[in-house]
Amino acid sequence: MAGKQKHRYPRRPPRLERLFANARPFYFVTFNTYARLPLLARQEVHETFCSFCLRAQEHAIAVGRYVLMPDHVHLFVAFPPDGPTLARWVHTLRTIIGKKLLDLGVTKPHWQEGFFDHLLRSGESYSQKWEYVRMNPVRAGLSETPENWPYQGEIMSLRFD
Repeated sequence: MAGKQKHRYPRRPPRLERLFANARPFYFVTFNTYARLPLLARQEVHETFCSFCLRAQEHAIAVGRYVLMPDHVHLFVAFPPDGPTLARWVHTLRTIIGKKLLDLGVTKPHWQEGFFDHLLRSGESYSQKWEYVRMNPVRAGLSETPENWPYQGEIMSLRFD
């Protein structure tokens, strides 16, 4: 096999930019801190997250329910068909939160590479995922009830029609 080059593949496949050109994509997204460090369960980070998500509405991006855990974020978000990509938006969100962490004296790196996303296809899927996500603080022993966890909420009500 002399002279043949081995193909090098990326560690993960490239992200699809858009699956449905005429639909409003609705995603469940999770991303983690670097080495799962407990950086996020802070009032200042929560305020920065909420402010960014509220401003996203100016670009027709709708953030629904979310939970900030100490070492990861779960959120639901819907995009306009012709708006920014999910990857670009998550990158910008992490950059903004990262700047706040630097202001708080938390040195880089802040984020694990990449993120998880799942394209939701039904209201039932949204409800099932939310039920799992909202119980995270309870399962982690951080709160007795999901409602008592201070770093969760809903920016906009997202619905399947």
